[in-house]
Amino acid sequence: MSMDAGSGIPGDGSRHTRWQDLIADIGRPGSEKEDEMAAPRTRLTAGERSEQVLTAAVVAFAESGYAATKTDEIARLAGVSQPYVIRLFGSKQQLFVESVQRACDRVEEIFRTAAADVGPDASPEDRLHSLGAAYDVFLTERELLMLLLHGFAASGDPVIGDRTRDRFGRIYRLVRDLTGASAEEARDFMAKGMLLTVLAAMQVLGPGARVCDWATELLENLVDE
Repeated sequence: MSMDAGSGIPGDGSRHTRWQDLIADIGRPGSEKEDEMAAPRTRLTAGERSEQVLTAAVVAFAESGYAATKTDEIARLAGVSQPYVIRLFGSKQQLFVESVQRACDRVEEIFRTAAADVGPDASPEDRLHSLGAAYDVFLTERELLMLLLHGFAASGDPVIGDRTRDRFGRIYRLVRDLTGASAEEARDFMAKGMLLTVLAAMQVLGPGARVCDWATELLENLVDE
């Protein structure tokens, strides 16, 4: 089983990501009352506003982690007031949990898409290879990887830990279900994925990666397996 890390070889200096694109057009900071008094503009539904806040939270938590991120920073990114953020999600803890869930949803979506790209008669090895090749998508959405790492690090919190452990287990089971891989094959796949995640977090893999001899050697050996 191989895991393609082709586009992660240092070179491309672009750091703009899908998640940053999603919040690029979010309205200016201010309260909901100020929004109502502004010049004519399309009003967002409660669901759309919640989605904006959650997208902003993914970006903010991925950058600074659970403990260091303030809800007023998330509010600024989302273009709403800080009390409105709390009104929507109840607490920073719950907003972080929902952000991790969103990242895991995206991981599962990418894996399902990759699995659908291979024929129904494909072997487990070929299916695992297809899922591994999809890791290139994760490298362009670095917030996913960083948020997952922050979720693992914050798992000492009982609520965060329970939800994060549950979702990681679901991703593992999904890999087995989509590929027909054995427990050992799925374990090796997950282990390689975690290694690539750590390398991406250290910025020796992915867009704008730093060139390190040891990382180049490690990646070459990983892809060759």
